[in-house]
Amino acid sequence: MKIFYKQLPILIVLLTFTSCDSFVETDLPKSQLASSSVFENYETANAALINVYAKLRDTGLLTGTGTGLSNILGNYTDELTAYGGATSTNMAFYNNALLPGSTVISNLWNASYNQIYAANAVIEGLDNSSGITTENKKQLLGEALFLRAVVHFYLTNLFGDVPYVTTTDYQKNNTAGKVGSAEIYKSIISDLQTASALLPETYSSASRGRANKFVCRALLSRIYLYNKSYPEAANEASALINSTALFALESDLNNVFLINSKETIWQFESTSAGQNTKEGPIFIFTAGPPASVAASTILTSSFAALDQRKSKWLKAVSKAGEIWYHPYKYKEQTNTSVSKEYSVVLRMAEQYLIRSEARAMQGDLIGAKEDLNKIRLRSGLPGTQALSKEDLLSAVLEERRWELFTEYGHRFFDLKRLDMLDAKLQPVKAGWNTEDRLFPIPQTELGNNPKLLPQNPGY
Repeated sequence: MKIFYKQLPILIVLLTFTSCDSFVETDLPKSQLASSSVFENYETANAALINVYAKLRDTGLLTGTGTGLSNILGNYTDELTAYGGATSTNMAFYNNALLPGSTVISNLWNASYNQIYAANAVIEGLDNSSGITTENKKQLLGEALFLRAVVHFYLTNLFGDVPYVTTTDYQKNNTAGKVGSAEIYKSIISDLQTASALLPETYSSASRGRANKFVCRALLSRIYLYNKSYPEAANEASALINSTALFALESDLNNVFLINSKETIWQFESTSAGQNTKEGPIFIFTAGPPASVAASTILTSSFAALDQRKSKWLKAVSKAGEIWYHPYKYKEQTNTSVSKEYSVVLRMAEQYLIRSEARAMQGDLIGAKEDLNKIRLRSGLPGTQALSKEDLLSAVLEERRWELFTEYGHRFFDLKRLDMLDAKLQPVKAGWNTEDRLFPIPQTELGNNPKLLPQNPGY
């Protein structure tokens, strides 16, 4: 991979320093450029780790900008409708017309592996450190392992078989071969289990912007669900649901995405006070027609009349008798005097839906209904009328659609894991092909490293 260089010192990608736990990037002092120096001091080691969080927030797959998953996978599926010129980034995803030479695809790949490299640099630096207390080392190491795992999780779900990178060794990384998705999942689970054992249940700050044991378990519950390990998925979700001192569903949908929401498990803290999410400016528009993107008619028309998610999480804009809707989970389009919203990556509603599906798959239909109805009743809907296992699973999928839209690609990943992409998208997406279940591997990467061959089917 071209992102790793022969003469690159272990911390050269971490040339940042922060004086507190907010995710702000500034230059490290020259005296801290050597990795041994960085990891002999808690403050600079902590700053190196905070920088990795900032990388995830600002670039790559989890950023809230227009090239992040919430927007591009919303366009790629049936959640969003793209507007603008034929050559816009949104149009390429909306038309399911991705190319191996796409700059956006290359940037997503490179940003992801740079984030993984940065996490590995922290892991290696901590392993070799003797100047940090055991407890502090456990905390930082657990967080770095989580960050490595979460980026690999999204990479394999988008690109399929990819390298699972666990070192900063440029020679190994430049020639790393593909690893099968099943093996990648084993490595992700191992990293998350190790991280969970290292981390405390408490958050290191009130912002819930850094990983703790429950953040690891929340991602584990999703991975077990994807892997059809239903008892494990239910157990991990239950650990969070039962931790009522920390977590709870917000009764008012307008409070779900506020900074101090008890529903939040993990979110990205903004760079500075008064700054809100990156999603707000991407999704919100105040006059029609939309310049970039709007909620699709397929999505907006699917909500029941009583569903408060349509009235509170979507907002109508009209002009000359035409009506568009934009995602309105985040209400702030610009900065405010104090920050009101951070980008929420993991939240409790998903855990209830994970446990509902996992229970249904194990035949516990009563428990599955109870979990599903927690989400439905909160949204103003009556309890589900599903009676059979099949009907209940269909109801859970629809509930996930309404609850999790434009949140980091849930719709795409759900349809993919359930082998329903073709059935759901071919009737409504003229450009959809079966091969679109995977993104293309960037052409430049195939040229640089033949071990990444063959290209994904269809490209």
